[in-house]
This record gives sequence, structure tokens and C-alpha cells, in this order.
Amino acid sequence: MTKIGYARVSSTGQSLEVQLDKLNQVGCDKIYHEKQSGKTAARPEFQKCMNYLREGDTLVITRLDRLARSVIHLSQVAERFQEESIDLVVIDQAIDTSTPTGRLMFNMLAAIAEFETDLRSERQLEGIAKAKEHGVKFGRPTKRTDEMDLEIYNKRKEGVSIGRLAKDYDLGSATIYRVLNDVLEKISSESIEKAKLSG
Repeated sequence: MTKIGYARVSSTGQSLEVQLDKLNQVGCDKIYHEKQSGKTAARPEFQKCMNYLREGDTLVITRLDRLARSVIHLSQVAERFQEESIDLVVIDQAIDTSTPTGRLMFNMLAAIAEFETDLRSERQLEGIAKAKEHGVKFGRPTKRTDEMDLEIYNKRKEGVSIGRLAKDYDLGSATIYRVLNDVLEKISSESIEKAKLSG
């Protein structure tokens, strides 16, 4: 039944002392703190703090953003705390999960975080589907060969559309144009060479 504090600052403009004072005022038995630049995701003191917490303990922080780096992370922490009966007190946002109201607030925040994550995944899948509809290819590109390039060029000469060729060879329209251009350049350079030799 220990009260553990955690404080973190991520820039020189933030004061660690302000957070530490607040944590001491609420009577924390042990306080973990660290200064961490925004460029690094490593939080060694946070990890130590998480490992130290036991069932029945209370974690005290000044603001919710000191605890989680993302909505996904917040959702994971909330799940762990619920499973292990660890309470959370957020001083500046008046959240205390040892009370029914505080627990409800925190669970709502975690649920919103989870909802936001699901929404992001759904939007991502919709974006991929839409991109595929517009001919954007995912995965490894098809390997081009000289034979394939020549085949595409000849089919185009026969009147096959760019769209049809792109579909048949599983290539983007831009790649088909590139193939045609490459073959034309090759043909013209070969013609120049032949002309030089015969001249």
C-alpha cells in the first residue's frame, strides 16, 4: 500500500522542482523522476517505477501526459492498473481512481483512447483500400525484364491502352510510360549505332 510518485520533464523550459514539490505535498513514499529529451523514447526511471508498483499501490503524477506517451500507451497502462488493483492519482486533473468518480473518469479516458486507436486503424485500412482502387500498388514491385519491356512496347504499338497494360502486368501507369520511354530510347540508340557502322 505504497504511494509512489513519478515526475518527468522533456525540455529545459519545464521545471522538475514544481512536480517534485506537488508529489511531496501529497505524501509520496518514493519518487522516481527524470529529465528526458523529446527525441528519445527511453524512460529508464519510468520503467523502474512500473516494475516497482505492486497490487494495492498508488501511483501519483501531476498530469496525465507525464504517464503515457500516446493514447495506445494510456490504454495499456489503464488495463494493467485495473488488473493489478493499482490506483492512480493525477494531481492537476483531479483524478483519483480509488474513488468511484475517479475510476469512471480514468476508464472513460482509456475507452476514448482505445476508440481513437480503433478509428485510426479503420481510417488506415480505408485509405489503403482507396489507394488500391486508384491503382496504387503495395508490396514488392514486379521485376522488369527486357523481354517484358519489349512485349509491353509491342502491345502498345498494336493499340493496347496504358490502363490495360498496367492491369495485365500489375504495374502502375507511370511505370508503363517509363517502360515505353526506355524501349524507345534503346531503339533510337541502336539505330544510331547501326547508322554509324553502315556509314
